[in-house]
Amino acid sequence: MVKDRSFGSRLFDCINVGLLTIFALVTFIPFIYIIAGSFATQKELLQRGFILFPTEFSLSAYEYIFSTGTLMRSMGVTIFITIAGTLINIMMTCLMAYPLARKDLDYRKPIQLAVIFTMLFGGGMIPTFLVVKQLGMIDTYWSLLIPGAISAFNLIIMRNFFQQMPDGLEESAKIDGCSDPGILFRIVIPLSLPAIATFSLFYAVGHWNTFFSAVLYINDSTMWPIQVLLRQIVIMSDGGGLGDSTSLAADFVQPPEQSVKMAVIVISTLPILAVYPFLQKHFAKGVLLGSVKG
Repeated sequence: MVKDRSFGSRLFDCINVGLLTIFALVTFIPFIYIIAGSFATQKELLQRGFILFPTEFSLSAYEYIFSTGTLMRSMGVTIFITIAGTLINIMMTCLMAYPLARKDLDYRKPIQLAVIFTMLFGGGMIPTFLVVKQLGMIDTYWSLLIPGAISAFNLIIMRNFFQQMPDGLEESAKIDGCSDPGILFRIVIPLSLPAIATFSLFYAVGHWNTFFSAVLYINDSTMWPIQVLLRQIVIMSDGGGLGDSTSLAADFVQPPEQSVKMAVIVISTLPILAVYPFLQKHFAKGVLLGSVKG
């Protein structure tokens, strides 16, 4: 029979549960407010200010957004950047992390120091812009994919993950006549799917939220990702005008309401939230295993 817990133990549990509940509500209530506001009328938003349950249900914000092809075009651009960018990131990260995990690689330590150096020092915004411009990538999707093709932090963790694999696997594969690329793609990568899934989500979230790079390198409004379009909608709603976004002005013939801004946030956030639960189980296994061995 389990002995009854003391009053102090029960009080401690109650305080923990209460604090965790408060923290959960603090993080969850803004999502409810955005979703509720997207289905509320402009009149209710102006009168009540903060709502969690709209008294008058309205789809006018979503009807307004989907009345033109601007948002769907930007959503398609974002989906393309996310898929293509994530594939490039994972491919480049694995192709560089695997050689660095091999102890017989020549100049292994200097290369690792060069990678770590990029984590501490960067060229800055203007030199990076000049490089992108000289390479002819302005107003192309390559400007959003190539400059950040490899994350140094993710590369180091992936290298540590590869180092944990037994040497006997590679030796057995070489005895069977398998080449180095064959070892990587037929043995190492299949065994590293948890880590790859984890970093795929990290990279995908970064590409989905692409904003500053698009503002710097993309001048054509038809190539804007969803986050840049969201910024323009906010500017239009606040009466700030469109600047040089003439094509966007043709699609949005009237200033959007407050509920429209919330509806765009919901639409731009929902896809990545739908993918997150399927990859969440890989987080602990993928990241922690790669961070044990240095």
